[in-house]
Amino acid sequence: MAEETTFYGLVEDLEKYLEYQRDEGIQRLEVHRSVLEALAKEPEPEVVEEIVVEAAPIPTDFQSLEAIATYISTCTNCELCQERNCTVPGEGKAESPDIMFIGEGPGAEEDAQGRPFVGKAGQLLSKMIDAMGYSREDVFIGNVVKCRPPNNRKPVKEEMDLCLPYLRQQIGLIKPKIIVGLGGTAMEGLLGRPVSITRMRGVWQEYNGMKLMPTFHPSYLLRDPSKKKDAWADLKLVLAELGKEPPARK
Repeated sequence: MAEETTFYGLVEDLEKYLEYQRDEGIQRLEVHRSVLEALAKEPEPEVVEEIVVEAAPIPTDFQSLEAIATYISTCTNCELCQERNCTVPGEGKAESPDIMFIGEGPGAEEDAQGRPFVGKAGQLLSKMIDAMGYSREDVFIGNVVKCRPPNNRKPVKEEMDLCLPYLRQQIGLIKPKIIVGLGGTAMEGLLGRPVSITRMRGVWQEYNGMKLMPTFHPSYLLRDPSKKKDAWADLKLVLAELGKEPPARK
């Protein structure tokens, strides 16, 4: 910008000088052709060097979920850190639970409390877990990204890619018997490719040698309650794989 300002300033000064010469009665000035050619050229646009900030490498040798949660609390690897109130690493049974539920990311209530699935969708998830014969303390609940995306939007691929090392290490430490992927975004993060949750739900997948069941996200079930029966069918497949049946309804 400074170069451009100097160029046009010189042109303006030259115009004033020529007007002065005209007023003094000078009718002809000799100017070298190279000067005219230089004046005819627009200044080169300013080259702004792009500064690329690389994400800090995430350790690959965490020894506990607590160590992961502590590290997450200071993570600034993506822009989601800029508007968060709390990080949401996940919670529940830390040693070989039957089931680990994985969603896409925290919402407003989760961001305020630092806990996963505590809003309306979380209340529905709690009912689903209870209907299976478990409590929240019996399972582990987490998300692909650990900070709330603005306006609860879907996390973009870059955000998921930067955050997934935490989830992968959590899964490695927790060693759940079965993983339940809640919604298409969670499944995209786990499988590393776009999916159609409508076509994939209820069909067993695999994640690092573990059984992975895709089903609808509770927030989708709140928007379309007619799909609750499909989600329940998926959860009954999970119970059957564990050798269990749903408890009798109260």
